[in-house]
Amino acid sequence: MSDTKNDYPLLAKQLESLLSGERNWLTNISQFAALVFNNLNQINWAGFYLKVDDNYLKLGAFQGQVACTTIKIGTGVCGTSAEQRESLLVKDVDQFKGHIVCDSRSRSELVCPVIVDNELWGVFDLDSPILSRFDKQDQQGVEELINVLIRSTDWNVGIGHLN
Repeated sequence: MSDTKNDYPLLAKQLESLLSGERNWLTNISQFAALVFNNLNQINWAGFYLKVDDNYLKLGAFQGQVACTTIKIGTGVCGTSAEQRESLLVKDVDQFKGHIVCDSRSRSELVCPVIVDNELWGVFDLDSPILSRFDKQDQQGVEELINVLIRSTDWNVGIGHLN
């Protein structure tokens, strides 16, 4: 069950303030991951996987334990979210067919796509050591945080050079 102490409207205001005056996408996704990781309860990983071509996501800015570096689009929770271009809320990762284990302590997951000008840039991934940690309130809150990020960032420099 999600911890109701997470105040997403307040976190969105903090994010807007944090990103004010900085438009660089790499800087902003780094700040985003750190802010979320340090302000949401009961999570053990927060970060981005970035689309580098039509087939793969590569590890981007994150907070937490070391992680998988490459995920094929269409595989695992992150790759499936990227392929479907929609958020996925997984209450028990062991029940998700094809789940990719990067940290065996993670029990539930929330993945939201980052879509800029109708183009998939990547996904934002949250992991928790608690079963059923995330709910629709978390999904809506994180999606709004991503909207703040998108509005506050210049995305005109591609990431294809990262592969």
